[in-house]
Amino acid sequence: MKQGNARWGPGAKRAVAIMLAFLAAGTVAAQGYPARPVRIVVPFAPGGPNDILARVIGQKLSEFWGQPVIVENRAGGGTVIGTEVVAKSPPDGYNLLMVSTSHTTNPTLVRKLPFDTLRDLAPVVLVASSSNVLLAHPSLPARSVKELIAVARSRPDQVAYGSGGNGTSTHLSGEMLAQMGSVKMIHVPYKGSGPANIALISGQITWMFGNAMPSVPHIKSGRLRALAVTGKQPIPALPGVPTVAATLPGFEANSWYGASVQGGTPKDVITKLNQDISRVLGTGDMRTRLEAEGAEPGGGSPEEFGSFFRAEIEKWAKVIKAAGIRLE
Repeated sequence: MKQGNARWGPGAKRAVAIMLAFLAAGTVAAQGYPARPVRIVVPFAPGGPNDILARVIGQKLSEFWGQPVIVENRAGGGTVIGTEVVAKSPPDGYNLLMVSTSHTTNPTLVRKLPFDTLRDLAPVVLVASSSNVLLAHPSLPARSVKELIAVARSRPDQVAYGSGGNGTSTHLSGEMLAQMGSVKMIHVPYKGSGPANIALISGQITWMFGNAMPSVPHIKSGRLRALAVTGKQPIPALPGVPTVAATLPGFEANSWYGASVQGGTPKDVITKLNQDISRVLGTGDMRTRLEAEGAEPGGGSPEEFGSFFRAEIEKWAKVIKAAGIRLE
């Protein structure tokens, strides 16, 4: 025993101390987190669902933490610009990223991303999910999916639809409808759902798949017409609006929103973020607001969100490859 103890010289003791300090670093980081303002990066222009959710959650987290939570919009590049900001930020949990379908389509769509999506981003929590809505400008002579397909068939490559950007769920929903309806239409990408909604309301485009959350108020005001929803079932926020699948069996394309951080962020910090955001999502007013706007609150562990995220990459890769879509 004495001989064994004698082997623990100054160098070995230092090595053990360093190892123990490393193992405890995550806990220490979480205990002091957040000690300064936290930034939430939204890789879209203001006004879309990612932006809406970030601002509501940021306000609640600021109240919980007693620290400012700053929402910063970094639109462009189909979410690549804003995502790169967080992917290359310090791994300390002070830079959150609002992620969505684009983050699971870009690995297949974009030839060279300036980051590795699965390595450089760590999942925190699924924030919410919602059905998309097939929205039409009142000038479009179509009041159903069947009539929209008929209009597009009579005007090949003339009917323009918008989206929140290349590779977004709203873009791929449009591609799926065109494929399943055997029609050809023009895709017009915008830097986020907010600008796309403005273009539709002003009549620059005639229809688009929009996220339910920002679209419901425009539908109820009569500025836009809802032809169908993209989920398996109608949604309470839009009673009487049928599913696309009622006309095109098998059609389903929902939107989802989540939060991620830099890939090297300590696990304990990620756990705290997961718990605090889940706490926000569990409040009565948050649940009521989301449900009124056609969305369902998320939740679950970081591991569950990570599994969902990887499954989405695989699902959309099949759709993208079948459509032959590729971005530089």
